[in-house]
Amino acid sequence: MRLELLVICLRSCSLSHHCQLFEEFVRTNQLSNFQGCLNSVGALFHLSYSTIFIVFSENSKRFKMVGLLLAVFCIFALIIYVSLEFFHGSERQNFVGYLSIASLISMCASPLFIINLVIRTKSVEFMPFYLSLATFLMSISFFTYGMLLHDFFIYLPNGVGAVLGVVQLLLYAYYSRRSSDISRLPLLVSN
Repeated sequence: MRLELLVICLRSCSLSHHCQLFEEFVRTNQLSNFQGCLNSVGALFHLSYSTIFIVFSENSKRFKMVGLLLAVFCIFALIIYVSLEFFHGSERQNFVGYLSIASLISMCASPLFIINLVIRTKSVEFMPFYLSLATFLMSISFFTYGMLLHDFFIYLPNGVGAVLGVVQLLLYAYYSRRSSDISRLPLLVSN
């Protein structure tokens, strides 16, 4: 279950990287700068992780993950088509930029969906610390980069991501101390 959640999170990250790549291309007509290269590498890593998961998973999960991966590519193709067909110049940049903002904020907020479970069980067992830490560090880095470039489409979502990362880390710090004192029952019982 935890691995499946990780792969679903990777789907969200992959869409975010694809949108940011396209937004960068729309803005500059090239991918030769730092952000374009970094998002290309991120998209490649996410595709690699997804492929490895699909190859080594059981059939029921394989079909679900292939479907999710195809959905990501279809959404990305739709974004490209709509932006190229219906928008021009700065309108296209704004359209793709705001989609990138939405996808990046959803990527940074994805670990927060587990908050209800963390609060209910008083345990951080299902909230990965390193994912929260990496989200925070990545967001701070790109927030700084966006501020230096004065680029709204970079600093806004990463500023929100940094705040969400702090919330996740504070939640982890609070409940990790408490969860060691409380005995836990398993959340899922198999027969």
